[in-house]
Amino acid sequence: MGVAIRVIPCLDVDNGRVVKGVNFENLRDAGDPVELAKRYGEEGADELTFLDVSASKDGRGTMLDVVRRTAEQIFIPLTVGGGVRSVEDVDQLLRAGADKVSVNTSAIARPELLSELSQRFGAQCIVLSVDARRVPAGETPQPSGFEVTTHGGTRSAGLDAVEWAITGEKLGVGEILLNSMDGDGTKNGFDLELLEKVRAAVSIPVIASGGAGTAEHFPPAVRAGANAVLAATIFHFGEVTISEVKDAIENAGFEVRR
Repeated sequence: MGVAIRVIPCLDVDNGRVVKGVNFENLRDAGDPVELAKRYGEEGADELTFLDVSASKDGRGTMLDVVRRTAEQIFIPLTVGGGVRSVEDVDQLLRAGADKVSVNTSAIARPELLSELSQRFGAQCIVLSVDARRVPAGETPQPSGFEVTTHGGTRSAGLDAVEWAITGEKLGVGEILLNSMDGDGTKNGFDLELLEKVRAAVSIPVIASGGAGTAEHFPPAVRAGANAVLAATIFHFGEVTISEVKDAIENAGFEVRR
């Protein structure tokens, strides 16, 4: 048996509330992060991801109080991201109850931050979040056809998404959170081409994110190389349950945690 596939709900938090939209626009309220975290822990989530979606855009750090209260409600690993810029930021988040910390915008500005964090806290604590999209027509092409974006998918970073994932692994991150910005909130399914390309390029675990709409969307993502699958909208609004996702993955021949 291989390593069990993890199912991870994601809390996109803006000003203390969980929000969800399509392609990070037209955000609507999805509830209180602490209450949702507790519910997901009880429903059998394997991990929880907490992303402070406005921290980078607002130029501030992650809301430690909300992280602390969320961590107190769950007994599963918690990954926190948003506004992480330094070793001190990560230290604070781990002390507030995070098990892993996700880094995105600040690593693009200063890639050596990833190696500093990995050396200080260990690779198992550091996740590189890659917000990737297909390169729009008229923009500078990238070898893989996918580029890295920042600030909620609103700005191109001018980097090839697959090459950036490779760089992250070389710098010591323990995991890639691969967000399809084209798929975010659309419920059209994961970007399998993006997943396959990153999976072929790195050996560390890859978390598939962006586009889940039904339980049937998850097994193809695992088949494309995802070690874990992440979703937000369908879990928050009760459209699909964690157990339904695990059933679908298991029925497709993959191992899940129970």
